[in-house]
Amino acid sequence: MSVWLPGAPCTPGACVERTAAAAAVPRAVLRLVAVTALVLAGVVLSTLGLRGRIPAGPVRRWCLWIVRAAGVRVRITGAAPPAGGLLLVANHISWLDIPLLAAVRPARMLAKGEIRRWPVAGPLAARGGVLFIDRDRLRALPGTVAHVADVLRTGGAVAVFPEGSTWCGRAQGHFRRAVFQAALDAGVPVQPVRIRYRLAGGAASTAPAFVGDDSLLASVWRVVSARGLVAEVEVRTVIAPGHHPDRRTLARAAQLDALPEPDPVHTVSMAWGAS
Repeated sequence: MSVWLPGAPCTPGACVERTAAAAAVPRAVLRLVAVTALVLAGVVLSTLGLRGRIPAGPVRRWCLWIVRAAGVRVRITGAAPPAGGLLLVANHISWLDIPLLAAVRPARMLAKGEIRRWPVAGPLAARGGVLFIDRDRLRALPGTVAHVADVLRTGGAVAVFPEGSTWCGRAQGHFRRAVFQAALDAGVPVQPVRIRYRLAGGAASTAPAFVGDDSLLASVWRVVSARGLVAEVEVRTVIAPGHHPDRRTLARAAQLDALPEPDPVHTVSMAWGAS
């Protein structure tokens, strides 16, 4: 198990509930086609070298369209994040988190190095500005942190999921503190963002979770075939530079803002299942 990217105990069988109400198959297929078309459009623009030339507003709208095309309503609350160098951090539940976080503020994503080696997706991610971290080489971690700090110093935004793994949303991990050193070194604020998924009636839902040995296709199909899913994105109070002396306390402060309270019943049941 990697020190940087620990595994979560969440699994599709133990944590992901089947939605009681499912959309008709033709509607789900239309949603899947719409999501695919929007993603491919973004890939085409990226390969044409237009990523850095597109204003933030259209990027935000494109990201929201992807989530809405999947049949998920979006509620974003809180103040707009500041301009300039910024480290965005959020809890991690689903593949939907990525466009949702970009809808708050477009940013370069920090991702696991394995993605770089994926056919097609790897080169496209690199061309799109994704920053990679090698989870199996701790010696490379200081270099990655320094690279992130350089991006932040130039006024760029970097988005990170510091839990290091996806969780189901009712259980949660702890923020790994290494990347917070980049914010300290660059002297930039940290923007915590809290993501939740609910049903239209208000009950929490784990249907969007992408955990364990779940395949991306299975997770996407579960989302597009569900009915009444709502993504709640809460932009918390920004943590200004200079308020925390080290990465441990900074990570702790960001975690308290970004992570919702865990479901105690769900957490206990997972502990029993792991014993």
